[in-house]
Amino acid sequence: MPFTPGRMIWTVDREAALLLGAGRALLLQLAHPLVAAGVADHSRFAERPLERLWRTLDPMYTMVFGDTEAQRAAAHGLAVAHRRVRGTLHEATGPFGRGTEYDAADPALRLWVHATLIDTSLLVYDRFVRALTPAEQAGYYDDSRDLARVLGVPALIVPATLDAFHDYMQGMLASDTLTVGPTARRLARMIFRPPGAPALALVGSMMRFVTVGLLPPHIRHGYAYRWTSARERSLAAVTAAIRHALPALPPLLRLVPHARAAERRLRRASRARPAA
Repeated sequence: MPFTPGRMIWTVDREAALLLGAGRALLLQLAHPLVAAGVADHSRFAERPLERLWRTLDPMYTMVFGDTEAQRAAAHGLAVAHRRVRGTLHEATGPFGRGTEYDAADPALRLWVHATLIDTSLLVYDRFVRALTPAEQAGYYDDSRDLARVLGVPALIVPATLDAFHDYMQGMLASDTLTVGPTARRLARMIFRPPGAPALALVGSMMRFVTVGLLPPHIRHGYAYRWTSARERSLAAVTAAIRHALPALPPLLRLVPHARAAERRLRRASRARPAA
């Protein structure tokens, strides 16, 4: 069933400001050694890291803002792409020994990838757009559970409530399952300095600054990133400036293309509907 403008996931995910958290979500995903291995072995991340990021975001946005047909097609496309993502670890990392098998169809890995996006969206919206009420946060999480079902994550392993989700995230962050290894650090360097794209160096530097500031401290340490109180104050200033500027931005700049297209589609459908 497609989402509609009255759903919290529509309200939150339509904001382009959430893209400021893309680096955080990706680095949290790569902090899982099995996810990092799958990305390194089965994608063109080394040559085109930004393309890989967009190939993840595009179907996710389609599943939130698309109609039923588009939603199903996007979910099917992701499932097909992930069928070949399987292999073994080339080096021991954290609790996973060399030769440990990984498979993108693993429900636990799917849940972790999904969880990083939800956790990051809530964090970034709260910091850069506005604070959500507890009821709004719970509504967003309930919608995310519906999205998880579309993505094929078994309902039995998806935390049932927002509080249970926070417990899951804290448990993952406190465990050695998340261990930033050499593969993850190598991939992380490519995110902010894409090979063959020197023109993006400034943008990459800005994204790196925001990403590092948003990461949980011990994950940040795992990637060997430094963070100081001065940088924290700078990030707070950037945050305040963005929150102040957002209300004045036109939809073309403020909203993601998928949301704008969906809203145009709904307006056309409303005009075409015969009057009662």
